[in-house]
Amino acid sequence: MNIALTAFTSRGAELAGRLAKALTEDGHSCALWVPERLAPETGLPGYRSLGPWTGERFADSDALLFVGASGIAVRAIAPYVRDKFTDPAVVSVDETGRFAVPLLSGHVGGANDLARLVARRTGGTAAVSTATDVNGRFAVDQWAREQGFFLDGREGAKRVSAALLAGISVGMESDFPIQGPLPQGVVEGPAEAGIALTLDPEKRPFPHTVRLIPPVLHLGIGCRRGTPAATIAKAVEGVFRSRHLSLKGVAAVCSIDLKKDEAGLLAFCQGLGLPLTTYSAGELSAVPGDFTPSPFVHGVAGVDNVCERAAVRRGGSLIVPKQAGEGVTVAVSQVPLTIRFSKKGD
Repeated sequence: MNIALTAFTSRGAELAGRLAKALTEDGHSCALWVPERLAPETGLPGYRSLGPWTGERFADSDALLFVGASGIAVRAIAPYVRDKFTDPAVVSVDETGRFAVPLLSGHVGGANDLARLVARRTGGTAAVSTATDVNGRFAVDQWAREQGFFLDGREGAKRVSAALLAGISVGMESDFPIQGPLPQGVVEGPAEAGIALTLDPEKRPFPHTVRLIPPVLHLGIGCRRGTPAATIAKAVEGVFRSRHLSLKGVAAVCSIDLKKDEAGLLAFCQGLGLPLTTYSAGELSAVPGDFTPSPFVHGVAGVDNVCERAAVRRGGSLIVPKQAGEGVTVAVSQVPLTIRFSKKGD
């Protein structure tokens, strides 16, 4: 998590510095700023106005951590609050570290977990107030975030949470094996609202369905030199649409190292928010399996197949063999997944 911290007093800056160090040790990326008046004293980068600084951090950070009065933090973030599914996590902690308060995006953004982490580091209390947490109910949005699953269907998610809070059972349908008990209030079978664990973006087993899409697909791509990103995207989207697969299930895009500087392919990957993983011809040739050979590709690349071999080299079994069109080849592999819920279901 990329965390931006600020504090409003010298004492707060000291705590913020300790928290930044501790959170970095926990694997997060942290940056700390203070008001301009405190910069000479603390040696930290300063900002002239809290409002513009907050707006910039909303755009480039996963979380904002304010050390000081919660009211100051609330006023600072108010102009930028848009959507619980896209807003960063926001946590306020007093300068003694006694209370860590999640103010925004408690589940999806991870503010509740960040507040708990801060409280553990300060010896304080996380003042979590989200309904599912205080009532001990399964929170589908938080669980999805913890698993790294894409949540598709925000209205369905609201219906699921509302049903669980009202003591009404919600349904579960999974395209993946589930090990262990389901969370309290979640049952297999028909229901008005329910959860679908799937790669199919059209799946709707319940009148109100929230789809949770796991990143278990590896996308292998080959293309002619100079192929535009739009052409690659069109080919990939066509394959995924015909196979009822969601692009949100893609964990990696793979190709041969001859394509590592291919502008169109890199731009396509950027659009997905994923890096391009490449392998040498030797690495691809060494991948065991039965792949669709091409003498032409072998003559150009030194290996008989790029897209299928690259996908499988990244991991998993081939579920979509080579599909070709407009100078683009596409293949997809899938890694196995078993769904597990905690004993408490959270």
